[in-house]
Amino acid sequence: MKDLVWDKTLSVDVPEIDADHRRLLELFNRLGHAVEDGEPQAVIEATLDELISCTAWHFQHEERQMEKHGYPDLPAHRAEHAELIESGQALLEALRQSGAPLSAQQIASLEHWLTGHIYGSDMAMGTYLAEAT
Repeated sequence: MKDLVWDKTLSVDVPEIDADHRRLLELFNRLGHAVEDGEPQAVIEATLDELISCTAWHFQHEERQMEKHGYPDLPAHRAEHAELIESGQALLEALRQSGAPLSAQQIASLEHWLTGHIYGSDMAMGTYLAEAT
């Protein structure tokens, strides 16, 4: 697995949100390395749990900023956040129940989960927030 590397293409031009995104990329990379290195299942599950928890906190942070600045697409963005957290929690629960390691396909889904949201709806939100502040 290749690491996700922060670069300007991932920037939403809101420094505090970009800092959160950098942290999420670090956690994703840590998870990938834990899987590649054959870390114990408990370590992989704990790392995935940390990624989900930090993502949930980050989503709340984004939503506070959107509320503060009257972001018009907040309801849709909030719904996307809820869907992403639910899918992450479902993956974690399936992992815990099966005891099987994360597959390459699951890692790729997590990568898409993370970067897809940033490249998609977060870019529009970032443009709005950068202009509003």
